[in-house]
Amino acid sequence: MKFSLRAKLIISFLAVIIICGLVATLAAVRLIGTGIIGQAQAKVKNDLNSARQIYWQESDNLKDVVRFTALRFFIEDAIKDNDIERLQKELEKIRNTESLDILTLTNEKGQVVVRSRNPAIRGDSRADNELVSRVLSERKAIAATAIVTREELIKEGADLAEQAYIEFVHTEKAKPSAQTEQTSGMMIEAAAPVFDNDGRLIGALYGGSLLNRNYKIVDRVKETVYQGVKYKGKDIGTATIFQGDLRISTNVKAEDGSRAIGTRVSEEVYEQVLVKGLPWTDRAFVVNNWYIAAYEPIKDIKGKIIGILYVGILEEKFMDMRKRAVAVFLGITLGGMVVALIVSSFLAKGVLQPIKHLVFASQQLAKGNLEYEVKLESKDEIGELGETFNLMASSLKERDEQLKEYTQQQIMKSERLATLGQLAAGVAHEINNPLGAVLMYTHLSLEEMAAEDHRRQNLQKALEEATRCKNIVKGLLDFARQTEPKVEESDANEILERTLSLLKNQALLQNVKITKMLAPTLPKLMMDGSQIQQVFTNIILNAAEAVDGEGQLTVATRMARDGRGIEIEFTDTGSGIPQENLEKIFDPFFSTKEVGRGTGLGLAVSYGIIARHKGTINVKSEPGKGTTFTVTLPRAVEA
Repeated sequence: MKFSLRAKLIISFLAVIIICGLVATLAAVRLIGTGIIGQAQAKVKNDLNSARQIYWQESDNLKDVVRFTALRFFIEDAIKDNDIERLQKELEKIRNTESLDILTLTNEKGQVVVRSRNPAIRGDSRADNELVSRVLSERKAIAATAIVTREELIKEGADLAEQAYIEFVHTEKAKPSAQTEQTSGMMIEAAAPVFDNDGRLIGALYGGSLLNRNYKIVDRVKETVYQGVKYKGKDIGTATIFQGDLRISTNVKAEDGSRAIGTRVSEEVYEQVLVKGLPWTDRAFVVNNWYIAAYEPIKDIKGKIIGILYVGILEEKFMDMRKRAVAVFLGITLGGMVVALIVSSFLAKGVLQPIKHLVFASQQLAKGNLEYEVKLESKDEIGELGETFNLMASSLKERDEQLKEYTQQQIMKSERLATLGQLAAGVAHEINNPLGAVLMYTHLSLEEMAAEDHRRQNLQKALEEATRCKNIVKGLLDFARQTEPKVEESDANEILERTLSLLKNQALLQNVKITKMLAPTLPKLMMDGSQIQQVFTNIILNAAEAVDGEGQLTVATRMARDGRGIEIEFTDTGSGIPQENLEKIFDPFFSTKEVGRGTGLGLAVSYGIIARHKGTINVKSEPGKGTTFTVTLPRAVEA
């Protein structure tokens, strides 16, 4: 059977469309799935970082409370007077105010002087307690998480032992265990040394918060990180503290809606976190739902793993997002295939005749013949395509010439800057040593000369001018060194804020109104923070001089239009830069300032720094209206 070229073309289009559609659909379904889950895992990792910070903050707060209490004068006085009753009352008042579960004082040998919660039991030794022992030996405040036995909890208060007691609840996918109950407790503890007025160690004060059935930390994580958001009536995010593999503090809900205290972690997580001591991030079955979860071990003061910190996001939400995204993509793909088939049938007829002319013209263009023009008489789309092709060839030719010219200019500029850098380095080194001697002997002469000596004024002026020469030499060396950036992940907004904070008290900026328009979601980039701060400082000080100390400076940050980097923009309302000077402002030693007010190296050094970061620095100015400097930095810089 013989097919026309038009039929063959349509069949070929159809085959390509179907194959590409199927491949794109399969790839997109996979990418959408992995992308959404990947985003969820990245988020839950960040959430775990936030949860860890909250946990550490609770530990630090406890340490501060204990440390400051240990410095209270009433403790020393009561110990000297053996006034146990006063000690108990004051410590109990502090314990209640700070919502602590225990607050106990020992003497310098570790024997309990008074327990604020259970004053009836005292005199036993706590010297074998690792935290107390370290505080007595190292004489500094320490905080840590610890397992407290039932016997020790009873000494501190029988109600604490009752609070810590948890029966195991059968949990799917948990590691099989013969244990049915947990009688010990996990506690955040802190201890601090107690000194008398002469600096002698007279005891140790330790306090703690029992984590068993204490929901302060996990609920704070939930409110801070997930803000109480729900999905289909379920909490979108949850947090848990485990003692071993047992949930002792959680806002994960059991089937009856109560907190799932007594349930246990899955066997897979148990092996990874409690046995191997490694973090774990993946989907996990938590009590009765699947979550995108992150776990990390909690260790005691000796580094032994005693528990787990967990955060998780309900997986159902992300699965629904994936289903919706896949459905939308499939609809778009199928619609596109139908439209492409219809369009291809119309295009086939008009494309066949002039296509050879365009192919030949393309071959000529590929060989570098930019003079070739397509000659088509048709006035339809193909004719327009031919005209467009000719225009493209003409544009390519023009752009090729411009590129050659620009490249030549850049090479000449680089060679000029390199030569100037070498010359500057040589001159600076030759001048620096005799200049140092001039400064030293001028200082010595001023010190030896009487205050009323009429020659002192001349020497003082000589000293000022020599100092200015020293600053010029320093600028020369900065320009000549061309130090490679030491890149690390940095936040451009933070560098800007730090720069403005350092400059805000300078006289030039006192009457300058600074407006900040910083993008809050700006990504961190690999850059040398100190070098970038030097660039920002140079531009801001130049702007302040341009507005002559009175005007407005607007600082803005944003993503670059191509999404491959960020832009930092500085706009002032100064006098502007004449057009004839715009191409010279980055040249070394070019300056429009009065003699003595600058070396003309600031922008040249800044240009070199940004260039070494693979970025660009551009300037737009209109005399009488102001100037805008735009610094563009890429997402990645090779060290």
